[in-house]
Amino acid sequence: MTQLGLYLAKKSVNKAEISRKTGISKSRLSELSMNPSTKLRADELYLIALAIDVDPTELLNHLFTDLKLKE
Repeated sequence: MTQLGLYLAKKSVNKAEISRKTGISKSRLSELSMNPSTKLRADELYLIALAIDVDPTELLNHLFTDLKLKE
């Protein structure tokens, strides 16, 4: 499961509802939730955040906490 998948599971959101609100297909949401090699686009992140009523910055920070600048 991906970080997005874990986040959505923790929030107990309905992927069918997200799909309906965002226009992102259920299969794409499943791929984003289950396949770690699938890349999440910025527009998808923004729409998903709006659909689940969270600040897009909060979702971004949660999903990419492991990214750090090189020293």
